[in-house]
This record gives sequence, C-alpha cells and structure tokens, in this order.
Amino acid sequence: MICFPNAKINLGLQILKKRKDGFHEIKTCMYPIAVKDALEIHKNASFSFKQSGKTLDNAPEDNIIVKTYQLLKRKIPEIPALRMRLLKNIPFGAGLGGGSADAAFAMYTIVKLLELPISEQQQEEWIAEIGSDCAFFIKNKPAMASGRGEILTPIELDLSTYTIQLIAPQIHVSTATAYSGVKPNPEASSIEDILKKDITTWKETLINDFEKSVFAKEPILKEIKNQLYTGGALYASMSGSGSSIFGIFPKNKKANIKMDIGFEEFID
Repeated sequence: MICFPNAKINLGLQILKKRKDGFHEIKTCMYPIAVKDALEIHKNASFSFKQSGKTLDNAPEDNIIVKTYQLLKRKIPEIPALRMRLLKNIPFGAGLGGGSADAAFAMYTIVKLLELPISEQQQEEWIAEIGSDCAFFIKNKPAMASGRGEILTPIELDLSTYTIQLIAPQIHVSTATAYSGVKPNPEASSIEDILKKDITTWKETLINDFEKSVFAKEPILKEIKNQLYTGGALYASMSGSGSSIFGIFPKNKKANIKMDIGFEEFID
C-alpha cells in the first residue's frame, strides 16, 4: 500500500505561555499543502525500513515512522512485521511538519492495510504520543491547533483559489532555539477572527511569533519574506519555527526569488 504524506503551513502562530511540563501553550492554524513524500508499506516476514531521497540527520532505526510502528506494536502486540520504504521529498527542519506527516500517514496506512478497528479519534490520541503536530495529519484538513499543537478544532478555510509559493532555503532552524527566543503573549488577538477577514488584511495582523527572534539570527529569511511581498504576495510568513517561508498569491502568480544560498521552491 502506498500513501503520500503531505506538508503543512502555519497561518499565524502564537506562543501564549510556558507550561509546567516544559512545553509551550500555542495557537495556530495548520493548513495542508501539496508538497509530498511517498511511503510504501507491505506485510513482510520480518520488519524492515529503508529511506531514500533527502538525507535525514538521524539513523534509520530512529526514524519517526519506525517509532510509529513500535508504538502500534506496543498497543496491539499481534500486529505483523512490515516492510516500509520512505522516499523523502519534504524539506526537514523547515517548519513544514514533514516528519509528523510521515508518522501520521504511517499509522493511518497500517490501520487501513491491516483492517484494524481503530477510529480516527483513537489514532489522533495515539499518534500525539509521537509528536505534537502528528495528530493534525490524521484528518489532514485545515484546523486550529492549541495546547502543544495536539488539540485540534476544524476550521472552514479554502485557499484553492490562490497560489502558494513555498521557499525552503538551505538553513536549519532548531525548534528549541526558536522557542528560546520568544516571549509568550497570553493577550494575543484571535487567529480565527483574523482568518475570517479579507486576506489583504492578514499582513498586519496574522503574525508568527517565532519570526522576530528567528529573523534576527537568520536575516536571509526576512529577505525572502520581503521578496515575496515585493513579488506580489497578498500574505507571506514563516511556517512553524522555520526555516521555510511561504507567500499566498493571486492564482498563477509568484515571485522571482533571488538569493546567494541554495533553496528549493514549491508551488501549490
């Protein structure tokens, strides 16, 4: 069975407070985009996992897909051995949730392949044990995320009449470093209310709280955002804790990005 885990972007991201468990309370809108990996899963005599495409910075046995299989095996010991193959295309360390998507799609596909009686809600609860963003990709529809990112509320939002241009430079932003530079703001405006307004108003009101500190460390990211606006973006932002930057344009429009470092460009 083959599936295609897709990335997400964040429309606004608020750091509301530091929690007693060490995590941060956040609020953000997650929106799926058509930048995809490919994952193949079959029953097999023994477990195996291989990954090709982009090179990740962890060992195969530490891949989040392997951890997802191990989690399911703990929950349901009779699950058989599987052969799993991942073709990695989504940039990692880019705030796009590529690893989280791989984990969620792995769980969803294993459940479907083995015809396990596990509801979407149960899958969301289990996959949240792997990572905060993972639960979003089970339903894979626009949603407001709160708590650590695992509390999801569906939101009516359709950007299909626009073009999304995504720029992923060869820069890795550590999530821990990004969090260390932000100051929580519990009085932030409602992202839901902002998203209900015309997209031309988002530029001044729909803010990613990570941008200030991350842009200070990596000014090229701010330059990309500026180039997107200069090129006609109606709204531009960093996704998650970075380093990817996206712009939302009128249909079939995009900016001509010029940089001295390598980058990948995706159009949705």
